[in-house]
Amino acid sequence: QVQLAESGGGLVQAGGSLRLSCAASGGAASSYSMGWFRQAPGKEREFVAAITPSGGSTNYADSAKGRFTISRDNAKNTVYLQMNSLKPEDTAVYYCAGKFITIATMASAYDYWGQGTQVTVSS
Repeated sequence: QVQLAESGGGLVQAGGSLRLSCAASGGAASSYSMGWFRQAPGKEREFVAAITPSGGSTNYADSAKGRFTISRDNAKNTVYLQMNSLKPEDTAVYYCAGKFITIATMASAYDYWGQGTQVTVSS
């Protein structure tokens, strides 16, 4: 059983940056692909980025390409989401999620979820 805990959210002005962290515990986290999702009020949860267990392959939503970078440090059991050039439309609760081995973009494919961290981008 893997437990996930996000941190790093907050309030930032448009054009600013934030780095989210997701700490994993309780299982072989290095065997899991990890994803970041977000959910804005009144909207469905959407895929942002994902990374394979080794970190050798990543996948991004079109909205994140060129601005966000997902990475991981398996020695620290932590996954990161570096977010640059933030826009008001990036405002949402950001969740990290884990699934065994294979990378995926659908939320339903993930088995483990964190509690989420709020990101608010002001204009």
